[in-house]
Amino acid sequence: MVKLAKNFRSFADLAAAYERDRDYRIVRLLRPESEVAILAPHGGSIEAHTSDIARDIAGRDFNLYLFEGQLKAGNFAALHLSSHLYDEPDCLGLLRACQSVISVHGCGHAGEIVLMGGRDARLRESIGARLQNLGVACEAAPAGLDAVDPMNVCNRGHNGAGVQLEISLALRRSSRRALVARAVREVLLTTPA
Repeated sequence: MVKLAKNFRSFADLAAAYERDRDYRIVRLLRPESEVAILAPHGGSIEAHTSDIARDIAGRDFNLYLFEGQLKAGNFAALHLSSHLYDEPDCLGLLRACQSVISVHGCGHAGEIVLMGGRDARLRESIGARLQNLGVACEAAPAGLDAVDPMNVCNRGHNGAGVQLEISLALRRSSRRALVARAVREVLLTTPA
């Protein structure tokens, strides 16, 4: 019987139902000199291409954390633990040591768009302005995707505020997704913490 992520209340519930390195994997690349974490908590086959975008943003400069679904089918239903419930211990340990957190997600909006959320208004606005300068449509995320809950994984960094990028499938599938990574990297590399 398939266990559904919508019934899980924590990462421990998910880990009790599914096997690490068979059903899912966790990638954690540390850059000790960085106070920035880039994560894709619904990577692999859960939300397509979010891991790729997170890797491109992190490059060799920023900490990277990926939770990647590896089931043959049904990854979203089985492994999509809501962001405000995402409390995997290694992830939280990494985030506590970081000043800035960027969380990469997928959304089902039509067209090529990035919906911006999270509690770090300054960083969110800087990334939004850079995306628009590069010709990528973006707007404030609606309620439910706005990531304002303090328990949302993007807000679990040292300062309690981060940014959540909800990227449409059309943009995630497009080569233009490189512009998203470019915009975020440019802001992170030029903005003081």
